[in-house]
Amino acid sequence: MDKELNGIIVVNKPKAFTSFDVIAKLRGILKIKRLGHAGTLDPMATGVLPVFVGKATRACDILPNNEKSYKAGFKLGIKTDTQDITGEVVFEEKSCVKLDELADKVKMFLGEIEQLPPMYSAVSVGGKRLYELAREGKEVERKPRKIFVESICITEFYEESQTGVLDIHCSKGTYVRTIIHDLGEALGTGGVLTSLERTSSSGYDISQSRSLDEIQSLINSGKGIEGIMYPIDSAFDLYEKIILNPKHTRLYKNGVKLRLEQVGVMAENTYRVYGSDREFLGLGFADGKTNEFKIKKNFF
Repeated sequence: MDKELNGIIVVNKPKAFTSFDVIAKLRGILKIKRLGHAGTLDPMATGVLPVFVGKATRACDILPNNEKSYKAGFKLGIKTDTQDITGEVVFEEKSCVKLDELADKVKMFLGEIEQLPPMYSAVSVGGKRLYELAREGKEVERKPRKIFVESICITEFYEESQTGVLDIHCSKGTYVRTIIHDLGEALGTGGVLTSLERTSSSGYDISQSRSLDEIQSLINSGKGIEGIMYPIDSAFDLYEKIILNPKHTRLYKNGVKLRLEQVGVMAENTYRVYGSDREFLGLGFADGKTNEFKIKKNFF
């Protein structure tokens, strides 16, 4: 395997795998150690997990697009300690919610809302993960976090079984199972997450994803993964693109700070920077106060 591969593979994470399991499996398949991922998924979840290969790992913590979309299965009339169907049942009774009542309550979760992180989560309190404390039978005080829900739609609801599916488009840091839990509280019935598929993350869509078996098949066939990898700069499509001339390309690659007029920008912002040969060099920031174009992150 070519160890100089750099780019992004959109993996369709299988159920029962942790995000780390996916990375470990890919290390074995690709024979590449330098891998990272964006946006952890719980083991019960499936769907889009962007995996960063080689130099692309430098992008993991600076992605400009942190929006995510999910298809979330739910059931009303039940509560668990984990807020999903894998947990221990702590409440259960017959629920008789009608579709119009559900539709009315769902509206409460649109826009900027506050969400209390669940005890079974990776949030750290006092140097310890909440899920570690929860496994010890402890519950500690948590501070609500602001999240943003762009859209939330009921795509399926069956009144007889009190089950359904929500399509949710939300910000980074949103706990979908907590949305379901809080929706159940608002309805007075309780509610748990029964399934979760992430359909988009950081600008990548489920249609672009590949299963681990597909990736393994490509390797076994000798085709390699180049054909399914997305270039590093695809992660930064939200930023405007600038192309340097040969002289400025050389200076930039040598770490010389250029003036804004030299790179042809004046607006204070982050930009995708390309050399005269159209090679993606990295991200630069136009500093209006100093009139300098500063290197933010290099990928060459």
